[in-house]
Amino acid sequence: MDTNLSFSSRRSPVVCLHGCVASSQPLATGVGLDVLKRGGNAADAAVAIAAALAVTEPCSTGPGGDAFCLFYNGNTGEIRGINGSGRSPIAQTLDFLEGRGYTAEAPPSPADALNVTVPGAPACWCDTVQLFGSHKLSLREVLSGAVELAEVGFPVAEVTAHHWAKWVATLRDDGKELGGDLLIDGHAPKSGQVFRNPTLAQTLKELGERGKPAFYQGRVAQAIVNIINHNGGVMTLDDLRGHDSEVITPISTEYKGVRLWEPPPNSQGLTALLLLNILENFPLKATRHNSSDYIHVLAEAVRLALTDALRYLGDPDHVTIPLKTLLDKSYSHQRAQCICMDRLEPGLTAGSDTVYFCVIDSQGNACSFVNSIYMGFGSGLVPKDCGFSLQNRGANFCLRRNHVNCVAGGKRPFHTIIPALLTDSATASQKPRLLAALGLMGALMQPQGHVQVLLNMLEFGMNPQQALDAPRVYVQYDHKAAQWSVHLEEGVGQEVAEELRRRGHKVSWPITGHMRSQFGRGQIITVGDWWNPSVNQADNSSRVLWAGSDPRADGCAQGY
Repeated sequence: MDTNLSFSSRRSPVVCLHGCVASSQPLATGVGLDVLKRGGNAADAAVAIAAALAVTEPCSTGPGGDAFCLFYNGNTGEIRGINGSGRSPIAQTLDFLEGRGYTAEAPPSPADALNVTVPGAPACWCDTVQLFGSHKLSLREVLSGAVELAEVGFPVAEVTAHHWAKWVATLRDDGKELGGDLLIDGHAPKSGQVFRNPTLAQTLKELGERGKPAFYQGRVAQAIVNIINHNGGVMTLDDLRGHDSEVITPISTEYKGVRLWEPPPNSQGLTALLLLNILENFPLKATRHNSSDYIHVLAEAVRLALTDALRYLGDPDHVTIPLKTLLDKSYSHQRAQCICMDRLEPGLTAGSDTVYFCVIDSQGNACSFVNSIYMGFGSGLVPKDCGFSLQNRGANFCLRRNHVNCVAGGKRPFHTIIPALLTDSATASQKPRLLAALGLMGALMQPQGHVQVLLNMLEFGMNPQQALDAPRVYVQYDHKAAQWSVHLEEGVGQEVAEELRRRGHKVSWPITGHMRSQFGRGQIITVGDWWNPSVNQADNSSRVLWAGSDPRADGCAQGY
């Protein structure tokens, strides 16, 4: 395998008329497209892809994780969503963890069984089909493509094989034995090697036939509780039985005639909106794409937005979050005043394996969907005869008493995964017109990535594929060193890196090869070419779908 992972080829955007799918695995994209052609809608196809990705990319996603979705109704223009994130076990209180000797400075290790929260993805899949689906296909039919992939087997893709091997090695270093369901003769599959997962096929069949009870009660639930308790966790059957999804109304902000929609807390969608609001105060187009001025403003705005997000974001059932105040344009204008163009502003303080995919169908519906087990293979715990690993999303909890994201029994952690939709900024009396379904995985890179690819189109006229191909910036906070750093992907100029260092940034440049995974992997489908500066937007009512898929992953977009 080429460890350098050079990005030498180019791709045109996919253009089509009827329906379009984009995901990080070509086989999963094909499964989604097949559902559209069989009469399913965007929601049906999204769930089919989610299940197919659980088969083809189990190091990133699966039924043992969480999911969020946003759905645009092509008939009404209404946007709703589902928060499919799970809660901590009821018994897992701060007092309990402190009694075990854990503190804010010394929490459980990320892969500890105590960090397994209730998996919300299976309920989210069922509810997405029930609430937003076409009702022309049963859940069993929607999941049938994934079942076939798991039973018959599939050749493992190149980037996935690299991460599969990397994460298996990491888990073994932690003294964990990863379930044999996810290995071939004790090893990660190689690129091109056919992998079968009959136990996952059985789990998906049961889910298709019996719905949520198949996962949250009975055989699978008992296997989940058994492995968690065997490894020192405290989840019970009641914790699983009591889980349900939450139907959500997304939050949004306007930027130069368009409106970006994100899921509300406990997700970090707020971060992307805060970031966009701050950047609205600067003439970004005039700074030139990925220039030192552009990246400096972006990095400083990210630091401000993340600082606010990490201060306020938690489970809204447990804390009050001042969303209206934070999203007020006057607040972001004040925050923008903190940015000095010629130097870094000191004093600000503030896991990542996921899949994002999107679908737009022939009725104009759109489904923006993200599914994750958090870090590679999550906790690494694989319930017996189930074919998937359990997430470690609880690693996002804070063990500091009175913190908004402090651990508590039955609480959802601060959540990184965020699907997005883009519409025009319609008035209250008009239905918003869909412009795009977009998203990008990668922990705290996600809101940064949403905004960068969106600005690539809005400010710099890139098509969806170009917007995903362009070199990205990742602003990271190191809690141990109490220091921010700016990571620049290969393709950003050396002179830009040097100028940013002169302004006081700690810069990592150039990031190449498989290390590019830190910049996330995104998908975009747009309705019309509104991003094209040569098109008169007043006349742009085109139904042509344009799509791009991230070169940092194995995937592709397909349409018909």
